[in-house]
Amino acid sequence: MSKFKRMHLVVLDSVGIGAAPDANNFVNAGVPDGASDTLGHISKTVGLNVPNMAKIGLGNIPREVPLKTVPAESNPTGYATKLQEVSLGKDTMTGHWEIMGLNITEPFDTFWNGFPEEIITKIEEFSGRKVIREANKPYSGTAVIDDFGPRQMETGELIIYTSADPVLQIAAHEDIIPLDELYRICEYARSITLERPALLGRIIARPYVGEPGNFTRTANRRDLAVSPFAPTVLDKLNEAGIDTYAVGKINDIFNGAGINHDMGHNKSNSHGMDTLIKTMGLPEFQEGFSFTNLVDFDALYGHRRNAHGYRDCLHEFDERLPEIIAAMREDDLLMITADHGNDPTYAGTDHTREYIPFLAYSPSFKGNGVIPVGHFSDISATIADNFGVEKAMIGESFLDKLN
Repeated sequence: MSKFKRMHLVVLDSVGIGAAPDANNFVNAGVPDGASDTLGHISKTVGLNVPNMAKIGLGNIPREVPLKTVPAESNPTGYATKLQEVSLGKDTMTGHWEIMGLNITEPFDTFWNGFPEEIITKIEEFSGRKVIREANKPYSGTAVIDDFGPRQMETGELIIYTSADPVLQIAAHEDIIPLDELYRICEYARSITLERPALLGRIIARPYVGEPGNFTRTANRRDLAVSPFAPTVLDKLNEAGIDTYAVGKINDIFNGAGINHDMGHNKSNSHGMDTLIKTMGLPEFQEGFSFTNLVDFDALYGHRRNAHGYRDCLHEFDERLPEIIAAMREDDLLMITADHGNDPTYAGTDHTREYIPFLAYSPSFKGNGVIPVGHFSDISATIADNFGVEKAMIGESFLDKLN
């Protein structure tokens, strides 16, 4: 019998809590990640007021320097710790896949100097459209459409760009390149980037609208991922007939593997929380696992190095956290974590190699405290332990510590 009938995992995308021990092996615009600290630097530079997460135990997570404006609770309502990444990467897919129990020993390919001519030429031949060569490099998603959107509106050329992540992104004005055409081109790009020397984690369709000087990306983004290379805990749950609900881009990240209820993409963090609360209230969701990603922290503020916006986004989540808790049943478990860092005060615009926070709350808890520091994959092992299924590649359960 499961200890918790339902488990809900919410990933605050990029909300790291301090440089990992191996952070100096990862570089951001030429600067090692060893001094990165997403939550710490936000708290220090612009202030952070998250009383609901603090109440669970956010300020109790072990750190050399305590979070400046998030006090430790003498009697928290839940359990807290930080988790370290084993896998060789600091991207979205690597983080999420490890959270579900995989060890990525060979990172996906990245293209700091842009994609090779062979890939660009193939996409041109398939689509019948030219590619703007000047955009083919790591680029801010908003800057690239500001810089090349007017040209695309005149010529119909494709805007193909990348980032420090293993992704190929295609930006297209919806009035110039219709969505169905953009998606078809992205599907082709996915088909030619499934193995080295161009093994990419995701192909991302980035549609936008508007006029020069006032372009806006729309909610019609689509991510085309590769499937996990081995069974994750999602697969184990699905094979056992246990409900798995995906909210936000989770279904894309896992290419649908192990997910039997896709609740759709999020238009915003707030919309994602609405969807999660709706999912938790479904009468048919009596037992199982929900997995939510809230991406605004990363996409809107981390990559744009906007510390104030990042802080406000954290405040918004914290203000709505009581609604999520109110939707819980007595035998539910809520887990809040992240997938990597993206320190908005740091060099460059890339993710940062950090520990991730972990908070756990259940109305059934009689105790509280700090769990020993572990690894991302321990979350998956704990989920597997709770539902009585085999764990994935790596991870150690801490289920017995949640009482």
